[in-house]
Amino acid sequence: MDQRAAGPAAIVADAPLSVLASGFEFCEGPVWLAGDRELVISDIPADRMYRISTTGSVRLFRAPSRKANGSALDTQGRLVTCEHATSRVVRSELDGTLRTLADTYGGRALNSPNDVVVASDGTIYFTDPLYGRGARYGVERRAELPWQGVYRLSPDESRLELLADDFEGPNGLCLSLDERHLFVNDTERRHIRRFEPDSTGVTGGNVWAEIHGDGIGVPDGMKVDAAGRLFCTGPGGVHVLDEHARLLGVIRVPEDPANFTWGGDDRQTLFICATTTVYQIRTVVPGPDTTAGAKSGSIRR
Repeated sequence: MDQRAAGPAAIVADAPLSVLASGFEFCEGPVWLAGDRELVISDIPADRMYRISTTGSVRLFRAPSRKANGSALDTQGRLVTCEHATSRVVRSELDGTLRTLADTYGGRALNSPNDVVVASDGTIYFTDPLYGRGARYGVERRAELPWQGVYRLSPDESRLELLADDFEGPNGLCLSLDERHLFVNDTERRHIRRFEPDSTGVTGGNVWAEIHGDGIGVPDGMKVDAAGRLFCTGPGGVHVLDEHARLLGVIRVPEDPANFTWGGDDRQTLFICATTTVYQIRTVVPGPDTTAGAKSGSIRR
């Protein structure tokens, strides 16, 4: 950790980063299931999803995963997942069946939905870059859409909106605690943009922060903690920024960091997916208590 400041700027507890589980090809999309006290992750190249216990035991969750990447729980505790190979966003119903939520826009296939976040009213936001249209992280095929965008699906699933189409590589996204702001990072441009969602779409979209530094890593996974500070993967580990986009510190990780989430009974364990390994570290401030689904998450497949 670059900074172990006292007071409100404190980020991690006085304990080292440790390994929870390892041996993956490229792990991504962690989601904490509080009801099961397990972590669900994706291993994109391996075409698998796994469940990991707090003791580090690993068991298969879904295979094939269709090169699944980011996931999130909805307000009912159902797992919403972005699939690279099928270019769709799916939801795991409570009976274990999969339902397609989005796979086309304007009659053309989406690129490869990448990361997803669910608002408190059930609205789903997701990014749609081209990364899953290559052989390693998806299926090699030509894109049907001329842009890489950010989308919003209405709570009743009746309306899919294109919110922004001027990205080079839209990737991680998250909402502020009050949901007034939608943050989306652009991996290729190495920055984070901030939008203001409203009933007609979004406004804003200016660059809010640049993500630079030493070490391997790019803007990818992104979330806010219970204090509203924004965490984003980047060079060297997980970068932590305050509400004014000032860098508070970097949680150093020895491998390329891709994504992370909070978990544990107190939501103060940060699980970090970094290439072959899922690391864990204790944070001073917990992750957000976002939805009823996140509190009681328990899924079948």
